[in-house]
Amino acid sequence: MTPHISRKTRVAGATAAAAALLVAGITAAGTAGASPAPTAAPHGGAPLALSTSHHAELLQAATAATAQTAHALGLGSQEKLVVKDVIKDADGTTHTRYDRTYAGLPVLGGDLVVHSAKGGAVKGVTKAAEADVKVASTTAKIAPKAAALAAESTATKTIGAKKVDAPAPRKVIWAAKGTPVLAYETVVGGVQKDGTPNQLHVITDANTGKKLFQYQGIETGVGNSMYAGKVDLASKKGGSGYELTDDSRGGHKTFDLSGSESGDGKLFTNSTDTWGDGKPSNPQTAAVDAAYGAQQTWDYYKNVHGRSGIKGDGKGATSRVHYGKDYVNAFWDDSCFCMTYGDGQGNNKPLTALDVAGHEMSHGVTSATAGLEYSGESGGLNEATSDIFGASVAFYAKNPAEPGSYFIGKKIDINGDGKPLRYMDKPSKDGQSLDNWSADAGNVDVHYSSGIANHFFYLLSEGSGPKDANGDHYDSPTADGSKVTGIGRDKAEKIWFKALTTYMTSTTDYKAARVATVKAATDLYGKDSAEVKGVESAWTGVNVK
Repeated sequence: MTPHISRKTRVAGATAAAAALLVAGITAAGTAGASPAPTAAPHGGAPLALSTSHHAELLQAATAATAQTAHALGLGSQEKLVVKDVIKDADGTTHTRYDRTYAGLPVLGGDLVVHSAKGGAVKGVTKAAEADVKVASTTAKIAPKAAALAAESTATKTIGAKKVDAPAPRKVIWAAKGTPVLAYETVVGGVQKDGTPNQLHVITDANTGKKLFQYQGIETGVGNSMYAGKVDLASKKGGSGYELTDDSRGGHKTFDLSGSESGDGKLFTNSTDTWGDGKPSNPQTAAVDAAYGAQQTWDYYKNVHGRSGIKGDGKGATSRVHYGKDYVNAFWDDSCFCMTYGDGQGNNKPLTALDVAGHEMSHGVTSATAGLEYSGESGGLNEATSDIFGASVAFYAKNPAEPGSYFIGKKIDINGDGKPLRYMDKPSKDGQSLDNWSADAGNVDVHYSSGIANHFFYLLSEGSGPKDANGDHYDSPTADGSKVTGIGRDKAEKIWFKALTTYMTSTTDYKAARVATVKAATDLYGKDSAEVKGVESAWTGVNVK
């Protein structure tokens, strides 16, 4: 992997400052009562662990009420809401996340979240962009082919993509910045410089041909395992042996690409239920790490946050190992709902370490919830979210062979010098990441602007100054020299998860992330709680005020 960890995803929104808008008198988008209510969480604002059927009922009820909700929000006659997700809290509050269309066209930057109290009264609305969505005409002046050719040129010139291929673009409304306009979204295929699949999204004004925005859909970012030691794996007995299928976790499957860069690969099977030998020369070894990582990530989200699977629908993803030759990377791809891992330099260092696996699957969670646009400050928050939850998965697993750490990518030795890929206590130790926010943060590669949120999370969890844990030495500074007292990682994880799933949108930037996490901490622990003060102090510590 390049000094990144990645994913490929569809993103419904784009970039602008997220804002909360209080609206009175809107009927709740829907709560279903057919399923038994789950056990209440200890705090009123904590998300409930919804059963798959209860979650489906909430989605169905919200979908049935979209026209009513759109009218209550004052949306225009050509605007429609599309339900994306519903979160329900212990106190009965529901957070219904919507994408939006205009005259049947997707609105990029039109996503919003309606927060409704138990009785149905709306407590607030969080929007990706505030501008009214309307355009003079949905007839484009620029031909689709012209937009596609321009997008191919952009991919070649700006990221050095090779073998570029742009299918017909889709017509959209670009509402993420300024006045909404009719636009084309072209997704350019091919490969990036390091062999990572390319999915560059180029937004072009459909009337002038001007490029409005671009972002990369691939977000680069891990039996007898190579990294985790001897582990228990869930497998499935077949007619002539066993297969790496985990029916207890939504049917997750692990496939062997055998050096290919396309296709599904071949499902791992074995005559016995013992897999791998801990050495990279055995193809099953990387599969063990990948399956174990998926297993631990599923359990983390289920047991810590009450989320059943990446999309909260109880369905498992798939993992593909042995991608390409000497491929030093890993990525999440929403289109196949799968994680893919290269074998590293010399095909001897597969990128299947536990925190990398957690990182990749967490990109899927972000896509299914806030949909943080993978560019600018929202892209940094997207990448940091995967680092935060990747580290959290490793801490959760409590595996002595792969102990939890605030150093990301310790095991994979991606730089060949034995050093981690990223440092959450002081991100700038990698030579490129940002410790603190500045006005230029949105112009920095998302893997390095992510340092701001990673640093925030470390300060919120552990506080500033020196500290030793799990064999690692940390020493975290603050932007203003202030002392920050940590509230503990367990609480910090819950605050970030709630902020991500209920208060962030596709366009959330760092200042909006501060607002979102303060709201989340208030919901979970109370308005004047030490946790809220801790969130505020940690953000100030990274110069987000």
